[in-house]
Amino acid sequence: MERVSAVAILDAQGVVKGWSEGARRVTGRTAEEVVGRPARDLLAAEPSPADLTTLTGTVTLRHRDGSPVLLVVRAHLVLAADGEPDGYLLTGEPAGDQEPDLGEQAFQQASMSMSVFDTDQRYLRLNDAACQVMGVPEDVLIGRHFPETVEDAEHSRGFHWHLRHVAETGRPSRYESFTGAPALNREHAWSIEMWPVRGASGEVLGTALAAFDSSDQYWARQRLALLNEAAAAIGTTLDVVRTAEELIGIVVPRFADFASVDLFDWVLGADEPPALAGTDIALRRVAHGSGTEGTPEAAVHLGEVDYYPPFSPPARAIMEGRVMQSQAGEPAFMRWVAERNARAPEGRPHRVGAHSMMAVPLRARGTTLGVAVAVRIRQSDDYGEDDAVFAEELASRAAVCIDNARRFARERTTALALQHNLLPRGLSGQAAVEVAHRYRPSGSQAGIGGDWFDVIPLSGGRVALVVGDVVGHGIPSSATMGRLCTAVRTLADVDLPPDELLTHLDDLVTHLAGDDTDEVAELGATCLYSVYDPVTRRLGLAAAGHPPPALVLPDGTTQVIEMNAGPPLGVGGLPFEAMEVELPEGSLVALYTDGLIEDRDRDIDHATAELCRALTAPAESLDALCDTVLKAVLPEDPSDDVALLLARTRALGADRIATWDVLPDPEHVAATRQAATDQLTAWGLDEASFVTELVVSELVTNAIRYGAPPIQLRLIRDRTLICEVSDGSSTSPHLRRAHAYDEGGRGLLLVAQLTQRWGSRQTGSGKTIWAEQSLPPV
Repeated sequence: MERVSAVAILDAQGVVKGWSEGARRVTGRTAEEVVGRPARDLLAAEPSPADLTTLTGTVTLRHRDGSPVLLVVRAHLVLAADGEPDGYLLTGEPAGDQEPDLGEQAFQQASMSMSVFDTDQRYLRLNDAACQVMGVPEDVLIGRHFPETVEDAEHSRGFHWHLRHVAETGRPSRYESFTGAPALNREHAWSIEMWPVRGASGEVLGTALAAFDSSDQYWARQRLALLNEAAAAIGTTLDVVRTAEELIGIVVPRFADFASVDLFDWVLGADEPPALAGTDIALRRVAHGSGTEGTPEAAVHLGEVDYYPPFSPPARAIMEGRVMQSQAGEPAFMRWVAERNARAPEGRPHRVGAHSMMAVPLRARGTTLGVAVAVRIRQSDDYGEDDAVFAEELASRAAVCIDNARRFARERTTALALQHNLLPRGLSGQAAVEVAHRYRPSGSQAGIGGDWFDVIPLSGGRVALVVGDVVGHGIPSSATMGRLCTAVRTLADVDLPPDELLTHLDDLVTHLAGDDTDEVAELGATCLYSVYDPVTRRLGLAAAGHPPPALVLPDGTTQVIEMNAGPPLGVGGLPFEAMEVELPEGSLVALYTDGLIEDRDRDIDHATAELCRALTAPAESLDALCDTVLKAVLPEDPSDDVALLLARTRALGADRIATWDVLPDPEHVAATRQAATDQLTAWGLDEASFVTELVVSELVTNAIRYGAPPIQLRLIRDRTLICEVSDGSSTSPHLRRAHAYDEGGRGLLLVAQLTQRWGSRQTGSGKTIWAEQSLPPV
């Protein structure tokens, strides 16, 4: 390269008196343009006071085209005849023509991008790294305004703002930016530091900057942030498909342009995982997504089964239990893309540019559940080892959440099946009440609760209405509920009063709580037990920590029956109080569990008032009213199970009941038997006379012989014919086998054989023996 030297002569006042050809070539200015002008007019930047006091330094001239010219200048003093200074002879050479010193070499060879700008944000210097980022040599940029060299984008405007800010305020600036660069085909993360360059007197002469490419650290932080986000975003529900969708939402579009999750069918059902064979692996697509609306890249529709051949990366990932990466140009990748294009050719244009793929097995607790696939199409970087480590960690977390959802679904299905088998499937017709019911399991992550209800026929046409709630959730809660439901049925068959029945039930729960293997029983339970008698139209109730029932009278009046809730079952040692209320025929009684009116976000009094209003809504049937109540009272997503039992009362009129007082004398048995036969004739039930005569004769005779006065016979014509004999003795009868020569002992055995069912119950003044006969349908 030709070496060019510039020479200029200045007088003592700094006015140019001479100008060489070399100076013209360096600055583009002729002697006619320069001679006679102050030398200061030729400067692009004011030299520092330190430079003015030395005879050698670097100055920046303004080229005729406006660009700066950096010269190394040496000044030689010119003396007049009297020996006084008369001017200077200046020689200058372009700075690039000088042998760079160590500092210059360090600047030029620095691995980070370094640049120097004047106060107008024009380039003065760039090192090799900066030129590589900009994609052009230094001489193309020197003297040009920064905005002229970059695209008009937000990050460029921000960079320019920082340059101006440093030049105007004289304060350094440090910030991070995620941007591209003219010579880079992808965006990079930069840590940029700018500082003012000051002269000896402290004035700002320009701005210097150093930009460090922190892309590796940036992506590492991004991956860590994604993992933290995944911990909160994946597994928010115990639903397998929703969990897979949450995984897709995390990786697309920040980590992949397309992603999919395929699971084995057994994960979505109740089957056990099958052994993997060497043939094609069948997986069901449960979730996918992409940066393009509608996910046109997908070759498999949601819900479809895809068969992965052994050579495919997903199949290899499952079989080998590790992340499989594949890039464009590799046979396996090209074969895989070709197979996708053949299967779904309509998505081929959207797969153009796919260059990197990763298949990650979804493994949890030593079991492979499926595979997640991530593909990059528009993102320029191929997946690397760091990406594989990240994907494996993310897939591991997602797999645990999917497995938790699978286990929850399986336990929920089992608990629902158990509850379905334990709860009454169909309530037999009752003369005492018309009933309808609903059971609504919650969708909460806690699982199925222990809510239950029952309608139990009792003797004398009465009926028991029961509702209860085992505290807790899951299969143990359902199992405990089954125990209590069975116990209530057994105790109701004994015909215990409500308060006594709850006392026995409390003993049972206390016993279960002492069993260390039953976790739910330790938490207790609540129960409401009521008995309605259609003859007296009275409803007897007792509660163990359970909400009281709501009552709607025939005139539309609503109220909550005031009663002592009592302690929950399992507390032990505390009494239960029974009460009775007389109901007009056609009254509506609503029994329910606390999930209907209690919730963290609801006021219980307000919910109870809503329940009472909903019970008065017009409805075609009790079944329809159940739906109306649930819709009006329950929130969209109830947090607890709900059991609702509605019962509309009926009454048996005096024309369906006949009562006789019996003298305690065996001679009156025949008269009593005849009176009963006459009543059957009046009711048109002559065909039942034979059995009824036998039953009345045996029961009345036993009451006279073994019981105590007063003795009473009552016939009730319901859907069955009920014969009741009451006496003042509390001793209950029992069947026994009579020997061949015994004169007695066969009466109750005959009653049991000839009637549909029989039994006894204790009363306040003694006991009642009853027997039921089936009647032909009317």
